[in-house]
Amino acid sequence: MTTPVWVQLVYLLCAVCFILALKGLSGPRTARSGNLIGAAAAVVGCTVPFFYLDLDHVALILGAIAIGTAGGLVGARRVQMTQMPQMVALFNGVGGGAAALVALLELQHLGDDAGWFELAATAFTIVVGSISFSGSVITFLKLQELMTSRPVIFPGLPVVFGGALLAAVALSVVTVTAPAVGVGVILTLLGLLIGVLLVLPVGGADVPIVISLLNAFTGLTVAAGGYVLGNTLLLVAGTLVGASGTFLTKLMAAAMGRSVANILFGALKGGSTLGAGEISDRPVKSAGAEDVAILLGYASKVIIVPGYGLAVAQAQHTLRELVDVLGERGIHVDYAIHPVAGRMPGHMNVLLAEAQVPYEQLKEMDDINGEFKQTDVVLVVGANDVVNPAAKTTPGAPIYGMPILNADEAQQVIFMKRSMRPGFAGIENELLFDPRTTLLFGDAKDSLGKLLSAVKSL
Repeated sequence: MTTPVWVQLVYLLCAVCFILALKGLSGPRTARSGNLIGAAAAVVGCTVPFFYLDLDHVALILGAIAIGTAGGLVGARRVQMTQMPQMVALFNGVGGGAAALVALLELQHLGDDAGWFELAATAFTIVVGSISFSGSVITFLKLQELMTSRPVIFPGLPVVFGGALLAAVALSVVTVTAPAVGVGVILTLLGLLIGVLLVLPVGGADVPIVISLLNAFTGLTVAAGGYVLGNTLLLVAGTLVGASGTFLTKLMAAAMGRSVANILFGALKGGSTLGAGEISDRPVKSAGAEDVAILLGYASKVIIVPGYGLAVAQAQHTLRELVDVLGERGIHVDYAIHPVAGRMPGHMNVLLAEAQVPYEQLKEMDDINGEFKQTDVVLVVGANDVVNPAAKTTPGAPIYGMPILNADEAQQVIFMKRSMRPGFAGIENELLFDPRTTLLFGDAKDSLGKLLSAVKSL
């Protein structure tokens, strides 16, 4: 069926809106409007087929849309900021799984006159979409702590993984030469197995990077599915997601100081970003809120290093109030944002934007690292690995080679921690035992509240 010209024009407009949305999401000031533009384009793109296609099972389609919309609304409203990476993983997995199912159903309608490239795109969508689905489920289970976040390996895993990969390639060739639904089903099962085996060896801080990689996989499957269905909008949208996910994966890997291959397969040869995780009993210097308030209140320059613990405690609003009070005292305060702080890219930016922290105060690692030497006090709130000197000084450490924030160069360092439990990488942080470091133990929100009151009373 030839697509009407008006439909092609609407799809072209939607594609432009997707590009504008992606551009808007690149900055905090425009992220909200970019998100709305993209969502509106997606709604229009999903609605248009009802006006020019003779659809079957319309009631079932509308019912599925209603269920999906309700699930999305409930998830978006109820999921806490600390659980956002898990939700992203699930949504991404559902996208990959949907693309695989559509390609599997389309396989039974492709006749003998189907071109080899169309069949190859179908096989690709089935395999990679299945990998994205099962891999995303495993990342969800790891981040939600429904299974261990440590690397899971077993004897013969590389052999099984390699065998499944070769079998998937062979069956993909069979799908192109002799397409059959039965072959497609086996291909789906192999893709699910590959996805599980791909993510199981990944542990610790590497999981968010794998989510980004799987997001790129989903984008590529959607693009391939768009080709199979002859839908230009799907092709454009999938390409955008695939390209942006790939770039993001490479940027995050660079921020960890490691290659994507090492992140995926490092545990198979003994490497991982997750260490032993023992709680240290070494003596440290600790203080109460009043003593820490004196250090902050009489400083001239302070840098805040936020981390996942800030998100867990939901203490971003109290932290912003503290920074405002320090600013009223003439103290220059900036936030140092590490690219992989939190559990997903931009986690800290979104968290602090929610507390209406001025964007000008948020400084990326490369921009602020040179300022630590001239800083009187660094306040680390719920972060650990992103300021751990082991990344620079300890070859063989799980995070060795990862670029970090140079908090160890400041005059004084204040760590706000619940306990001496190590960070997500599971290794000890020598900065905690530095004579210039003072620890303030307790829940971040409670401790910041006490600290705020103490600074006000100075």
